[in-house]
Amino acid sequence: MQHSRVPTIDSPLPAPRRAPAPAIDAPAIDWPEVARLLLISRALDQIEEDDLVPSGKVRYQFSARGHELAQILLALRLDHPHDAATVYYRSRPFMLASGLSPEEALCASMARGPMNGGRDIGVVFNMPSRGRATVLPMTGDVGGQYTPAAGWAQTARYRQKALGEAAWQGVAAVAMGGDGSTATGGFWAALNMAATLALPLLFLIEDNGYAISVPSTLQMPGGDLMTNLASYQGILLLDGDGAAPVEALRQIDQAIEHIRAGRGPALLRLRVPRLNGHSSADSQTYKDEQTRAAERRLDPLPRLRALLQQRGWSSQQWDDLAAQAGAEVRRAAERAQAHPEPDPATSCRFVFSEDQRPETKDLDQDVGPSSLVLGPDEAGPRVNMIDAIRQTLADELSVNPRMLVFGEDVGRKGGVHGATRDLQARFGPERVFDTSLSEEGILGRAVGMALGGLLPVPEIQFRKYTDPAMEQITDCGTIRWRTNNAFAAPMVVRIPLGFSKRSGDPWHSSSGEAIFAHTLGWRIAFPSNAADAAGLLRAALRGGDPTFFLEHRALLDTPAGRGPYLGADYVLPFGQAAVRQAGEILTVVSWGAMVQRSVEAAEPFEGQVEILDLRTLVPWDRAAVLESVRKTGRCLVVHEDTWTAGFGAEVAATVAQEAFAWLDAPVSRLAAPDCPVPYSTALMTAVIPSVELIRRRIEELLHY
Repeated sequence: MQHSRVPTIDSPLPAPRRAPAPAIDAPAIDWPEVARLLLISRALDQIEEDDLVPSGKVRYQFSARGHELAQILLALRLDHPHDAATVYYRSRPFMLASGLSPEEALCASMARGPMNGGRDIGVVFNMPSRGRATVLPMTGDVGGQYTPAAGWAQTARYRQKALGEAAWQGVAAVAMGGDGSTATGGFWAALNMAATLALPLLFLIEDNGYAISVPSTLQMPGGDLMTNLASYQGILLLDGDGAAPVEALRQIDQAIEHIRAGRGPALLRLRVPRLNGHSSADSQTYKDEQTRAAERRLDPLPRLRALLQQRGWSSQQWDDLAAQAGAEVRRAAERAQAHPEPDPATSCRFVFSEDQRPETKDLDQDVGPSSLVLGPDEAGPRVNMIDAIRQTLADELSVNPRMLVFGEDVGRKGGVHGATRDLQARFGPERVFDTSLSEEGILGRAVGMALGGLLPVPEIQFRKYTDPAMEQITDCGTIRWRTNNAFAAPMVVRIPLGFSKRSGDPWHSSSGEAIFAHTLGWRIAFPSNAADAAGLLRAALRGGDPTFFLEHRALLDTPAGRGPYLGADYVLPFGQAAVRQAGEILTVVSWGAMVQRSVEAAEPFEGQVEILDLRTLVPWDRAAVLESVRKTGRCLVVHEDTWTAGFGAEVAATVAQEAFAWLDAPVSRLAAPDCPVPYSTALMTAVIPSVELIRRRIEELLHY
């Protein structure tokens, strides 16, 4: 493995080496096509910089100048039908070599045309396979591209070995990024996954020495990724010059051959110059002229021209090719500008799947959305909520071979709450498995798996533990919308939350469902009993959207959460509230553990208090709530989450706006104060709404 001289802060790029004369016996590839694509990429940058950005037709411009060669070479080598790549904002040359037309590229830059319907920045790409790699939906977050690529790589291995799909043999997944992205948690999470699992994943790191203005010496010790990775086990490490045509192609070929042969992952660091600023707004004043001159000497374009001339090309042939590329881009710009602006009526389309209802045997279908009373007299054996969840997972694993359950401690241990007990023994470690301790890795992997056609069911042990994964969560929820329905990543993320029957604390007992409700594109189930848990979980597992399945810890194995298990065909549609108790004077709206507390609190007021269990928060049953409030004239919303911006505020605001004329009392809320959940039982009791507190508020509203 070769290493460059360690750069300094003042001169972050390594000193240019004297490039040897290009060998005539270069590896076989269509070098004129490589040149054509590189020239088109340069022409696209040029027309944007000279015309479209100054005229305001392009608002974000990220030049790939200097990075093009290695990207094009790699794209032309990704010719397996199931190869896939995650790219980043400087990857347009890769896109061109993968089948993107110049017209489509400029349409994306100008927020027009079909690529994303004007929904995303023009360099945030996605593209189903056009004979080369599928380009998975890109994230605008630096480092967010790595773990989904690892998920695709694991999908390829699962589909080949576990499902016996020979068409997935020899697949290569690729994650592309700049040197700055190697400082992120997503990079290291994916690196650990790829190395420990021997995944067919290539990390292509385009090292230009800077992350916007920050030099590599401030990104990693010594400024040299490869020196720091020298002792990393389980991965082939390659280092080279990404602007040298023959050297770059040979190393790309070595990496791809290693991966396709099933020998595990590879990381290829290619040093490249960034000949323009980070974006059109970056003047690069942080670089001195000596550094910029050194970068210009590393330009891959003249080096590629020299190679072609050694292979018999004349200067006139090169000039003609450059002129043709420029003319093609100018025509593409004219056509792109002729595309109409996106239709404003489509702005919110595809936030969710347009097929919301899975095929079900729906036990609610005869009783209507707001009249279901699911109590202890329902048919079926009574089970704890945790047992209902485990049985539902087992039922669905039995009928869906593409379903995978994974997370920390879900394998042999069976989950810290017991929800996956014995599932690994029944279904095997390929389908029920433990992961590294990285929630970013768990959720990012799930995204890649979902994009690859699997149904991932990751478990996050406690609500607070989702915090490191919020980047992947927010990105996942918008995939269908951002890609104009070209891609989607349905999954079910199981999360225990809330106080337990024994105690609470700030780290394991937070509820925080309002944060999830504000995370676009995710559905949310929050059952209060075993029967609902089974029905909603099955609906989520058969649905088309990413879904949070929230399991309250105080209900998992306590009498309050028990209910009948209604069989392997029971599916409970989202968005249908349940009437837990009928009443005429006051409507109480709740969900999760507060439902049972509300029922207990209302016991002295027989026939007066109607209790609605929302069961799902996205979507939530507005119609049922409004119907009940218009009957009773009073509304109390009770939830465990904190007061400020809690989901109860959404319910209360809707009631105030839509049922104001029917109200006989102010809409009221009960929630936890804006305070973490304490460890002390006495302090916790003072924070979580109690039966006594709910009862007092009910009485106040009944006598208002």
